[in-house]
Amino acid sequence: MLKSVSLISFSIALLGMGVSSAQASLRQYHSTVESSQWQLSRSSRLSCTLSHTLPGYGEAQFTSEASKQLNMEFVLDMNLLPKKFGTAAVYAVPPKWMPGVRARQIADMTLRTQYDGDLPEETAWTMLSELEKGFWPTIYYQDWYNPNDKVAVGLNASNFAPVYQDFVSCVSNLLPYSFDDISYTVLSYEKNSTELSRYSKRRLAMIGDYLREDNELELVLLDGYTDSYGGSWNNQQLSVKRANEVKKYLTDLGVGEDRIEITGHGEKRHIAPNTTSQSRATNRRVVVRMAKS
Repeated sequence: MLKSVSLISFSIALLGMGVSSAQASLRQYHSTVESSQWQLSRSSRLSCTLSHTLPGYGEAQFTSEASKQLNMEFVLDMNLLPKKFGTAAVYAVPPKWMPGVRARQIADMTLRTQYDGDLPEETAWTMLSELEKGFWPTIYYQDWYNPNDKVAVGLNASNFAPVYQDFVSCVSNLLPYSFDDISYTVLSYEKNSTELSRYSKRRLAMIGDYLREDNELELVLLDGYTDSYGGSWNNQQLSVKRANEVKKYLTDLGVGEDRIEITGHGEKRHIAPNTTSQSRATNRRVVVRMAKS
């Protein structure tokens, strides 16, 4: 029997799965109240992960990533991965100090062969809110190695609240865009100048904010282009100068020079006619392409 959750609650949960306590042996994994640990295992403006150790079983993880959209995912990181497909039931189980409160099912979790268990945003937030109220989100399933056993994996709510507040603060400070949103960026310029347009300055600042947080950047490719006015040699030099200005901005942020490659194309490879001021402005550009591990 779990030290902090009543046997009655587990019996109710088992009955909800169509299993009587006489029919199955329940193998339980959880931390004790004294040993329950919650921690921010990742905390940056790119990613926040709240983790909880499950002795003898693995780790529970709640993760939110930098993105245009708010997001949250729960992952049950198992030491021993599922041998076959199945379904687990996720219950909110009350602790002893909630007498008379019944366990209730909050979700089903699909178990896939040789994959960790995971749950989507809405269910992940539900589990977090149940933990905040003191409930133990508990995952029940048929053991895939022993047909006589059921498995219960409980997330102990003890010591949850203080770390959860830090996690919420981390999530609220995530960048509102991802690597994919900035990995290919076209910067445009004023005529005969290395001065970026106002929109491009904002885009470059976004790239800078991201790179301050990301230490996995492998390569930055900078391709400079001009319109067809000013002479081909001058335009070739101008395209290189524009790309070098961007390179300096990135190296000042700490990106290694050996990871940045520059190519000046001058007035080659136009993407618009040079017949109007608007189309010529489109051709004046530096294309930023980034790759990461």
